[in-house]
Amino acid sequence: MSNESSPKLITSRRRFLMGAAGLSGLIVTGCDAETASSLLPPTRRGGLVGLADRLTMASQRLLMANQPLAQEHDPRDITRDFPTWGETNPEDEEYQRLLAGGFEEWRLEVGGLVNTPTTLSLSQLKGMKRRTQITSHICEQGWSAIGEWTGTPLTEVLAVAGGLQPEARYVVVTAFDGWYEGFDRFDVEHPQTILAYGLNGRDLPRGNGAPVRLRVERHCGYKHLKFVKSIEAVASMEHIGRGTGGINSDWGFHWYAGA
Repeated sequence: MSNESSPKLITSRRRFLMGAAGLSGLIVTGCDAETASSLLPPTRRGGLVGLADRLTMASQRLLMANQPLAQEHDPRDITRDFPTWGETNPEDEEYQRLLAGGFEEWRLEVGGLVNTPTTLSLSQLKGMKRRTQITSHICEQGWSAIGEWTGTPLTEVLAVAGGLQPEARYVVVTAFDGWYEGFDRFDVEHPQTILAYGLNGRDLPRGNGAPVRLRVERHCGYKHLKFVKSIEAVASMEHIGRGTGGINSDWGFHWYAGA
C-alpha cells in the first residue's frame, strides 16, 4: 500500500480543517468584543494545536455559560490515600522556613489590580466563608482520584481585597515551587474555585500542597497549583513567564484545560 495520501483523503482533511476553523470563527465573531475575548486563550497558537485551543475553549465556554458545577461525589467514593504526584517538598528557602514553623507565619499576598491589596494569614483564611466539595482530580498523565476538599472560595479572598478593578482580566496564582498559572474571570468566579487547606477532613498534607492549594474543578490536574504563595490580578498575561498564560502553556500544554 502506498504511503502517500490519496487526493480524496487530502480533500477530506482540508474540508475538516476549514469547517472547524469556520465554526471556531463563527462562535467567536457572533459575540460582542468582550464576550469574544473571554472565549479565547491569552495567546493564539497556530496550526492544529491553536485551532484545537480556540475551538475547544469557545465551545465549552458557551456550553458552560451558566456556570454549572463539576460533578460532586458521595463520601463513599473518596480515595483515602490521595496520591502525592509531582513536587512534594519545595526546596524554596522561604517555604522550608514556613514549614518548620507549622505555617504560622505563612501569608497570602493578594495584589495587582485589586482595590485594596492585602495579606492573609492561614488562620484568617480558615476563618472566612468555606466550601467543602468531593470532586475528581483528573491527571493528564492517566490517573484520577476523588478527594474531599475544604477551602475558601477565591471570590471571597478577592472580596477581602476590595474586589477586582474593571481592567483586571486574569488572576495569576504563584506557588513556592516556582509554578504559576493565570485564570480568567470566568473560572475565578466559579463557586468551586477554592483555595483548599483541607483534604479528606484533615489539614492539607505537605505532599498535596500544604498549606494551601488551588482547586479549579473544571480543569485537568495540572492547573490545580500546590503550595500557593501569592495572588495577583492583571490586565494581561503578556509579561508573566513567556506570556502564554501560565507555566504549563509556556511548556506547550493547552492553556484551557477544561474537562
